[in-house]
Amino acid sequence: MRFFIALEIPDENKQELKLVQEKIKQILPDIRLTDNDKLHLTIAFVGEQPEEIKNDLIKVISNAVAGISNFVVIPAYIDGFPNIHHPHTIWVGVKGEIDKLLLMEERVKDGLKELQLPVDERRYIPHIAVAKADKYFELTSLKEKLLQNTTSSFFSEGKQSHGFSREAGQSHGLFDPIEIKSIKLFESIPEGGLHTHNTLAEIKLSA
Repeated sequence: MRFFIALEIPDENKQELKLVQEKIKQILPDIRLTDNDKLHLTIAFVGEQPEEIKNDLIKVISNAVAGISNFVVIPAYIDGFPNIHHPHTIWVGVKGEIDKLLLMEERVKDGLKELQLPVDERRYIPHIAVAKADKYFELTSLKEKLLQNTTSSFFSEGKQSHGFSREAGQSHGLFDPIEIKSIKLFESIPEGGLHTHNTLAEIKLSA
């Protein structure tokens, strides 16, 4: 089974992120948008492992959320992997109460190491992947500028719609806070060249 651990994005927030995806598609017509229904905030990609390890992974997640209460994060900027100049993935970064998010990620990583599973040792950047490139390409300076303008128009503080502080973990720009109440273990199932996501377990945070 192909496992990953992630935070699911509520439907109302997915609809807001869809506006960003549509704008990115206008700027980069050849980009492949992530299915809006599958948007999530990854904590750890576990990869292909025996089905028998599922209960161990659930225990890792349960330990990772111990003592962590519900919190919020907010879409805040657009960037890319490995960088925005030559991206294979375009993503929306989040701000807000990421100290709790970073703590969960670190605990999950420690738990995976105890199970002798491979972990990604690169610096963790909380993000929501919204689009991918099927082949290598380089952004022109004009398209980079258009993406920067998209960041400003969607994520700038002080919008009249909400006007909350980004750092305080409240809404700003055009987006409502994403309320995190649980963490999930997913199975990624190949299907026609794409993947469907099946929820295997949901572990609630402290209320």
